[in-house]
Amino acid sequence: MTVRLHIDWTACDGRGLCTELLPETLSRDPWGYPVPRDRARETTIRPELAEHAKRAVRLCPTLALRLKGE
Repeated sequence: MTVRLHIDWTACDGRGLCTELLPETLSRDPWGYPVPRDRARETTIRPELAEHAKRAVRLCPTLALRLKGE
């Protein structure tokens, strides 16, 4: 099953915690907001990064992250 990371841009305030927890998947734009490295609207999470993605979702201070397809 494919797991995708959804970023709610209206909730995100650009703190960048998710980019620190998922550096293989996310980078930051000049204002600190997360940008998927694959430039997709919802980035695919590789199986070996699933636990890191779950942690990023759980720790997001603005609840702007969600996993789809779990």
